[in-house]
Parts: sequence; structure tokens; C-alpha cells
Amino acid sequence: MNDHLTVVTHPLVQHKLTIMREKETSTAKFRQLLREISQLLAYEVTRGLAMTTKSIETPMGPMDAPVIEGRKLALVSILRAGNGLLDGMLELIPSARVGFVGLYRDEETLQPVQYYFKVPGELGDRLTIAVDPMLATGNSSVAAIDLLKGAGARNIRFLCLLAAPEGVARMQEAHPDVPIVTAALDERLNENGYIVPGLGDAGDRMFGTQ
Repeated sequence: MNDHLTVVTHPLVQHKLTIMREKETSTAKFRQLLREISQLLAYEVTRGLAMTTKSIETPMGPMDAPVIEGRKLALVSILRAGNGLLDGMLELIPSARVGFVGLYRDEETLQPVQYYFKVPGELGDRLTIAVDPMLATGNSSVAAIDLLKGAGARNIRFLCLLAAPEGVARMQEAHPDVPIVTAALDERLNENGYIVPGLGDAGDRMFGTQ
């Protein structure tokens, strides 16, 4: 645990993640659990948001009550698997602006290839949370953060379900100013660039593809 990496050890997060890891878990159950765990992780990744107060009237009288300060935050899904985390977080933060970064991994070079990029305006004034279930090699995540910074984002956090030490190191080297929040730091990457023990391909398990 350090300033750059936060592993969320809450019992509900760890229990749900274990069920997601099991290869017998169905697509429907996996999708449901991803939605649930994303909301639990959202509590941690939004910790420390700037607050202010507003004057309101309760049934018992007036008060100065706390509210989030500044522009609505931006959630940016790294396609396609990032949508699983995005859906759950939007239930919790329905006013958030939403963006998408389309990257796929070249299976030979393991390098990211961009095919889509659409994000909200005024990112420089928003907290931007990039979401992708897996931080494996870190190449796609670094590329996505590069694009977000190029679009003006200055306050960025990265949320993932699983992280490999190699991916964390890659992100820390390229973007030391972007904190990572994850449910687990796994052992390593295999020769194909997949997280071990991991849970397989998050996109395939979420959408029922191969």
C-alpha cells in the first residue's frame, strides 16, 4: 500500500471478487457482481472529493449542508470491459459526465491500438476517473491516460478490479501523478500478458464472448 496504489480490502469487495474469479461463475452472475463491486470501489476512488456547503431547508429548519464542490466529475470507460465498471458507478453517481476510450491490444506486440476517443469537455476542471477491470501490462492504461491528459485532464484517478505488479510499475513510471485503486494486486503476468491467478478475460466473461 502506498500513495500511488490503494488495494480495497473490504470484506464485501473481496468476497464478491472471489466468486468472480471462479471459472464456473456464469456470465449473468459475473456481470451482476461486477456492477455491485464497482459501486463499492467507487466509494474508495471518490474519497477526498472537494466539498463545500449550501443553504437548505429541512422539515425542521434551515442548515448549511455539505455538497460536492466544482464541476461534475467525469467517468471514462476504457472499452470494452470498462463498461462493466462504468454501469455500476453511474448508478451511484448519475450526474457524472461520461467518456470512452477505445483501445485494443495487439496480441503479438501486446501494444495498444486506438480506435475511438470521445470525452466530456472541460476535463481540466473535473476529477476524471478512468475505469478498466484489468491493469495487466499497463500499456493500454498508460495510452488511455496519455489521451486524457492530451484532452486537458489534470486530476485523474484510475480504477480497476485486478492489477498485476508489472502494470502498476508501468503506470507509476509513466504517470506517477495518477493514483490507482484496485480490489486486488495479483502475482504476475503470464507469457501472454494475462494476469495470474486473475479471472480470465474480463470482457469475454462479462459479454459471454470468446
